[in-house]
Amino acid sequence: MELEITVTSQELVKPSSLNLNHPPCHKLSFLDQLAPPIFMPFLFFYQNKTNLSNRERSDHIKSSLSEILNLFYPLAGRIKNSGDVVICNDVGVPVIEAKANCNMTQILENSNPNELNKFLPFELDEVSDVPLKIHLTFFECGGLALGVGLCHKLCDALSGLIFIRSWTAFARGDTHEIITPSFDLAKMFPPCDMDGLNMATGITKENIVTKRFVFLKSSVESLRERFSRNKETRTTRVEALSVFIWSRFMASTNQDDKTGRIYTLIHPVNLRRQADPFIPDNIFGNIMRFSVTVPNMIISEDDEDKHSLVEQIREEIRKIDAVYVKKLQEDSRGHLEFLNKQASGFVKGEIVSFSFTSLCKFPVYEADFRWGKPLWVASARMSYKNLVAFIDTKEGDGIEAWINLDQNDMSRFENDEELLRYVSSSPSVNVSAS
Repeated sequence: MELEITVTSQELVKPSSLNLNHPPCHKLSFLDQLAPPIFMPFLFFYQNKTNLSNRERSDHIKSSLSEILNLFYPLAGRIKNSGDVVICNDVGVPVIEAKANCNMTQILENSNPNELNKFLPFELDEVSDVPLKIHLTFFECGGLALGVGLCHKLCDALSGLIFIRSWTAFARGDTHEIITPSFDLAKMFPPCDMDGLNMATGITKENIVTKRFVFLKSSVESLRERFSRNKETRTTRVEALSVFIWSRFMASTNQDDKTGRIYTLIHPVNLRRQADPFIPDNIFGNIMRFSVTVPNMIISEDDEDKHSLVEQIREEIRKIDAVYVKKLQEDSRGHLEFLNKQASGFVKGEIVSFSFTSLCKFPVYEADFRWGKPLWVASARMSYKNLVAFIDTKEGDGIEAWINLDQNDMSRFENDEELLRYVSSSPSVNVSAS
């Protein structure tokens, strides 16, 4: 049976206070300007553990959202001036309600990432002037899918999750857990003239296939052991999976590549702890940049090569330090020239990028509105190829890898024997979990 989602209502949820004493506009920082024009998807699935009706749960979500928007007021505004400023006019957040023609277990037991976008209120690359959108989908069994879309131009994943954490804390009545945000990032990283830099480079809808691969704790630990030289420099979970997935991608799709193309591995780096002094977590915005690793060689089956690549990745990440952050603040023009050169190489096909992003160790499973933690936190089909998103399994010891590849590349990659040795053969979500 084909999954059908039927919209039942739409409304704008405004901040509850009519007398908010906030600035009339929120200037985006230089780092915000560099963010791609996409929505970040967060998708939470909840069992119905209460006697509350669909209407009561919907009202509770919307009333708590209305309250938390008093603090996160730019999210109720509209983006103007080609994405350089948010007019904080309290127009409100679009909330869409819908019903699904199935039970939630049918989705969790046969999760198809390419269908999960139906639970989101937007196409990920169709960013207009709205910073935040919410989609509530009720299943026939009483289960609930909550789709949250945050415009990447306003924030990175950490700031986005701080908003979600504060929202759910208010909904539970745990007001002491609410984090009061600061919107002063533009004072630290002043905006500048982007001079025609196209931050949409790489966005595509053509022939992208998304698959979810589950690595259980035993597989993750085995890979960490394989790629570590000693206990002192033990490979992290994300490092091990990044190198393993990239090596299997190369082995399955590029065995005879003699084009001279440059291959890169890209990892986001949180600048909050790299800056001197530290940037507090409550500063809202995009406070990250990317490390770019160009492997010394096309990787072989030798584990020693993989360990060398781990060391290369670490060395590139180490370069993003306090000096790097200070230079970003003082010489944004130089950074733009570097990005323009990268984008040009990508467009010409001279550079093949493979990007990783991770929500591992982020408290995504703490999003409790008062009726229990989510049964599953999911990603969706993204608008970039060669992109991997890591999310902890609910138990916290395994990792889900959401991999977006070209259709032809995926057909080869997903049948790679070495890959299949490590991924779970039963990747369905544990619907009996509490």
